[in-house]
Amino acid sequence: MKATAWMGTDSVKVIDVPDPKIMNARDAIVRISTTAICGSDLHLYHGYIPAMRKGDILGHEFMGEVVEVGPQVRNLAPGDRVVVPFPIACGHCSSCQRGLYSVCENSNPNAGIAEKIMGHSPAGIFGYSHLLGGYAGGQAEYARVPFADVGPIKVPDEVSDDQAVMLADVFPTGYMGAEMCDIKPGQVIAVWGAGPVGLLAAASARLLGAERVIVIDRFPYRLRLAEEHIDAETINYDDVDVLDALNAMTAGRGPDACIDAVGLEGHHGNAAMYAYDRAKQAARVETERPFALRQAILACRSGGVVSVVGAYGGFVDKFPMGAFMNRSLVMRTGQCHVQRYTRPLLERIQRGEIDPSFIVSHRMPLRDAPKGYKIFQKKQDDCTKVLLKV
Repeated sequence: MKATAWMGTDSVKVIDVPDPKIMNARDAIVRISTTAICGSDLHLYHGYIPAMRKGDILGHEFMGEVVEVGPQVRNLAPGDRVVVPFPIACGHCSSCQRGLYSVCENSNPNAGIAEKIMGHSPAGIFGYSHLLGGYAGGQAEYARVPFADVGPIKVPDEVSDDQAVMLADVFPTGYMGAEMCDIKPGQVIAVWGAGPVGLLAAASARLLGAERVIVIDRFPYRLRLAEEHIDAETINYDDVDVLDALNAMTAGRGPDACIDAVGLEGHHGNAAMYAYDRAKQAARVETERPFALRQAILACRSGGVVSVVGAYGGFVDKFPMGAFMNRSLVMRTGQCHVQRYTRPLLERIQRGEIDPSFIVSHRMPLRDAPKGYKIFQKKQDDCTKVLLKV
């Protein structure tokens, strides 16, 4: 089969690889119809996530048709159209029983590697390094889905691929980011990043009752999407000081909650700060550029919530712990527990409450995946989200 493989820093290639096979009684094989390039795939592309190997198959956002199931998979059958959550979860461990699927205790066969960096291991993830299991990803013609009796859900005919594939990651992740803000009527929510997760976090904040949503980014076309589809107020951090602007917009209090939907490869309007973090990251003495996280902490009203759904992989520098502690802030974070959200969010799509596919800007065949990565990385042609059609 054809699959998108990581070939080294800033290099991917569509190559021929063996078709996946059932390896466990709880496996399924899915023939992929639509897969997506995620912003966190760019962290792999740029070489910031450890334990990648040449030839690793990328992709953790995918959906398609079930073609084979293991003998213990009784909820699915060949011919079922399904979307697959990106965290791989057993459904039976202590974490899964508490709905914490992205920290499943049984799905990462390389847990020992992760434990050395993180203390304990999170769940395995499709196509996201040997640190998180070494699983083949879904930017391919077929994928093996472990624990298929727990993860995938059937997609009804009236929901398009473009809508349904958003349930694999970005819509649940954005929704969880908003949910962790514990939004109350009348509150103001600020979102750093107008990429796919940030836009859907902002849209989810609206669904959950926020009175005002403020989106912060530097690309005018992405800010326009926030204004047109979410009725959000926007800040371009290349034009104004973000903290000053947020204080002016909130009578000096700051937003009630702040969502970091940027993660480890942030940018900053302050050239000196950007150069400092960029140099340390390039030398691998710092793994992250946490501009958005620092700003979110400083901007949030005292006693407020900082919600972090942007992906981080290692260690941050100049974390404003004094502000965080002395102003009674609360931080909530985590890779999304997607299995917790897929069905209720699918129902919201079916009821017409939201169409998450508004973020899609580009659709192209799988063979053009290398082109898709370059367009997405460089923000060319007003790119917000690339779908690969198989």
